[in-house]
Parts: sequence; structure tokens; C-alpha cells
Amino acid sequence: MDSAKVKQLLDEALQLQEIQVKGEGSHYEVIAVDACFDGMNRVKKQQLIYGPLMEYIQRNDIHALSIKAYTPEEWERDRKLMSL
Repeated sequence: MDSAKVKQLLDEALQLQEIQVKGEGSHYEVIAVDACFDGMNRVKKQQLIYGPLMEYIQRNDIHALSIKAYTPEEWERDRKLMSL
């Protein structure tokens, strides 16, 4: 499994505004951006992302998954902070 496949699975299942996936082997980092995250706590955001990937996690195709989920406003703010 590669990061493009992980991105494809998330794109098809969730139709989020923006999804970035980095990683290789069985370790991945996901950045997800969408208004649907507004009002969700961190656990709910992660559960939404884990959902379409559970089959692959159970098969150990995905061993480690780091998730950062943002509303568009949070992403705009954090992206600016990251570039300082």
C-alpha cells in the first residue's frame, strides 16, 4: 500500500475539501481539511478518518496513522504558523 492508495480511499469515502497523505510502507500521516470538522472534538475527527481505513489497519497494511484534521479556518491559521 502506498500514500496514493490511502488518499484515494479517503477521497472516495469522505469527499473532504482537502486531504494530504505522506508516508510509506505501513506508516502514514494524514492532513484532512473540511468544514465538517467544525464542532467535533479530536477523537471524533480521528474516528471519521479511521473509518474508511479500518479494513487496512486490521490487515496491518496500515500500521501507524498520524491524523491532523482541521476546519478550513484552522488550517489557514496553522498553515501560516507552520511557514514562519
